[in-house]
Amino acid sequence: MSQHRKWMLSAGVATALLFGGAVQAQDLKRLEALVDTAVANDHFSGTVLVAKGDRVLLDKGYGSANLEWNIPNAPSTKFRLGSVTKQFTAASVLLLQERGKLSVTDPVSKYLSGLPAAWSKITIFQLLNHTSGIPNFTAAKEYESIEPFSKKPMEVVALVKDMPLEFESGSRFNYSNTGYVLLGALIEKVSGESYDAFLRKNIFDPLGMKDSGYDWNATVLPNRAAGYSRGKNGVTNASYINMSVPQGAGALYSTTGDLLRWQRALYEGKLLSPASLEAMTTPYQSGYGFGLGIQQKDGGKEVGHGGGIPGFATEVHYRMGDKISVIVLSNFQGSQLEALTAGLTATARGAAYVLPSERKDIALSAEQMAAIAGTYTMPDGRRLWLRTANGGMTTQLQGQDPLPIYAESADKLFLRKIDAQLELNRDAAGKVEAVTLMQGGRNMRLPRVAEAAPAETTADASAPAPH
Repeated sequence: MSQHRKWMLSAGVATALLFGGAVQAQDLKRLEALVDTAVANDHFSGTVLVAKGDRVLLDKGYGSANLEWNIPNAPSTKFRLGSVTKQFTAASVLLLQERGKLSVTDPVSKYLSGLPAAWSKITIFQLLNHTSGIPNFTAAKEYESIEPFSKKPMEVVALVKDMPLEFESGSRFNYSNTGYVLLGALIEKVSGESYDAFLRKNIFDPLGMKDSGYDWNATVLPNRAAGYSRGKNGVTNASYINMSVPQGAGALYSTTGDLLRWQRALYEGKLLSPASLEAMTTPYQSGYGFGLGIQQKDGGKEVGHGGGIPGFATEVHYRMGDKISVIVLSNFQGSQLEALTAGLTATARGAAYVLPSERKDIALSAEQMAAIAGTYTMPDGRRLWLRTANGGMTTQLQGQDPLPIYAESADKLFLRKIDAQLELNRDAAGKVEAVTLMQGGRNMRLPRVAEAAPAETTADASAPAPH
C-alpha cells in the first residue's frame, strides 16, 4: 500500500559485521556510506538490514522511532509494511492450494458470494498477479471517506463493485489493492480462520517471527515506530488509517530481523513446495509474480516489493542466486528507497553503484534544454513530458507528480528522487527523436511525439493512499 530530511544515526544498534567470502572490508564500509548518504541527503529515518547467505553485513537503525520522545530506531523497531504484506497473502493462498483447499485456477466466485456478475470468471491466479481488471479501491474518489473507519473486507470491495472492469480479465496488468483484499477474504473463507490468525498459525509462529503480525490500531505494541510525513509545514504525524481497511493488501508489521527469517524460509524452500515457490517467483505480465516484482538484473534474478502506507515506506528485496537480502524500513511516508535498495544490493555482491545523490550535474544552455523539452510515449501509451522550468528542467510521467531532472552530460539526464536516467536518442541531424529510460535494470525506448506538453499538475503527496 504508499515522500523526506536530517536525523542523527542512532547509537549502539549495529550488529557485528562478519567478514569473508566475496564481500570485502571496503564493500562493508560502502554499505554504511550508502545509508549515511541517504540520511544526510534524504533525511532517511528507519532501519536497514543487508545479509548475504548466513552472514549479516549491516543491521542498523537510523533516526527516530518517536520524535516526541527522541527514541532512536533500532533493529527491534516494528514498522508497518504496506504492500510488502502482499507476499504473505500470496504465500498463504499457495499453502491452502497445497492442502487441497483451493486451486489458483479456480474463479474466486467459487468461494466468495455476492460478487458482481462481471467478476464471475476472474480467477485467483489473476488476483495474485494483478491481471483481473478489477479497479483499485484506493484510487476511488470515496476512498478517503472510509480510511479512518473499521471495515470488513467486502465493505472495502464495495467501493468498486459497481464499476466496470478496466480491461478483459487476464489481458493485461494493472496494480489493484482490491484484488489482495479479496484474497484476504478468500483465506478467511477457505480456512475458517481470520486472516490474522491464519498467518500467525501458519507463517509467523512456525518461522519464529515473534515481532511480526497484523497491526491492529488498538493493540499496545512494544517497539512500534510512530509514522510521520513531511510537507510544506515541516514534519507532522501521519494521517490516521484504520488498519482493518488494507487487510491482505497491506496491514502487517514486522522488523528487519523477522523479514530476514521470512526470506530465508521462503526462498530456501522451508515454507512452500518447489512448485509453489516457482509459481510465486515467475514473472507474468509486467514482470509481476504473486505478491512480488521479479526482474533479471546483472545476470541474476531479483525479487521483491515496496510498500507505502500513511507514515511508512518499505522495500524488501532478495537476489536469489546470491542469497542477498536487502530490507529497508522507514517511518516517513513517501521516502524514496528504491535507489538505496539497489545500491545496497549491488555493493553486497561486490559491484559498483552510484546513488542518484552522488551524480554530478552540469548546466545546459537554454537552447539545449528547449531542444530536449517535449512529449515522449511509453510502451503502454502513457506520456512522459520533459519541460523547462526556472532555468532547469522537470520530467513528469502521466499520472504522477513532476520531478526535477538534471544533466550528467549533453545526452544523459538523471533524477535524484528516484534511480532513473534518460539517454537522448538523436537522428542524423542531431535532433532528439526519442529517449531511452533506464530504470530498475531495464531500458525502454520512448519515441518523441508531436504533442504539446500539458501544464504541470501535482498530486497531494501529504496523505498517500496505501499501495
